[in-house]
Amino acid sequence: MKQPQTTPLGAIKGRLLVFGGVYSNWQALQAMRAVANELAIPKENIICTGDIVAYCAQPEACVQAMKDWGVPCIAGNVEIQLREGAENCACDFTEGSRCDNFSKEWYPFAQAQLSEDALAWMRTLPNFLSFNYAGKKAMVVHGSYHNTSEFIFASTDWKVKQQNFASTNTDLILAGHCGLPFAQVQANQYWLNAGVIGMPANDGTPRVWYLLLDDRDGELTYEYHALTYDFKAANREMQAQQLTPAYAKTLLTGIWDNCEILPAQETQLQGQAYYF
Repeated sequence: MKQPQTTPLGAIKGRLLVFGGVYSNWQALQAMRAVANELAIPKENIICTGDIVAYCAQPEACVQAMKDWGVPCIAGNVEIQLREGAENCACDFTEGSRCDNFSKEWYPFAQAQLSEDALAWMRTLPNFLSFNYAGKKAMVVHGSYHNTSEFIFASTDWKVKQQNFASTNTDLILAGHCGLPFAQVQANQYWLNAGVIGMPANDGTPRVWYLLLDDRDGELTYEYHALTYDFKAANREMQAQQLTPAYAKTLLTGIWDNCEILPAQETQLQGQAYYF
């Protein structure tokens, strides 16, 4: 992967909407945009943590919709790999695992579907975004600052997160990639993962997740929100394209096909609905 680059956004004020992991799920992206319109949040206050393209059936439509929307967005590992013409998604799956085998189905499909215009737009995406919010220095990363493909979960040692704060000289990190929403705060440092909108959070429901931050009275607050969308239509689109049946089923059941990437703590939570 190329040397990381950061786009500074300056100071952001007012409500801030954060989402990620569109995963080529057109129906979820349209629902997310509808929520942003309903809440009257300007595009400058909406951030995407990357992985616009992945498992679902409409990669080109999702990229073009994001390009049209014009919200600040970073490149996920999938965008980085696709724009560089790489042969895989760089998720570092164990060779021969179910995730590895599935990636050999959806990744070539996405490559074949994307136009040169879509790839050119991906090449404009930075790896990071930086800004000031509610008196805090903030950074948007995909996996981590040190590795776009690194899976960082709630159970990941706080020392790993501290290294990211130290390297970025920030006290608020907005992350993606792992697919699960979570928040951790220690010593006035905030690690917030909005979760993803393209696939359920392995909690036994078809809901997906996004994050709303507020700076009212100069204090940082945040709330997780479930996003409902036409998951049955997204499932039908996947079936029509003969994409991975296990992922198509997950859209309906909210249960991941496997827990290969998950630590033990997160694995034990499979099927348990999220409440924030």
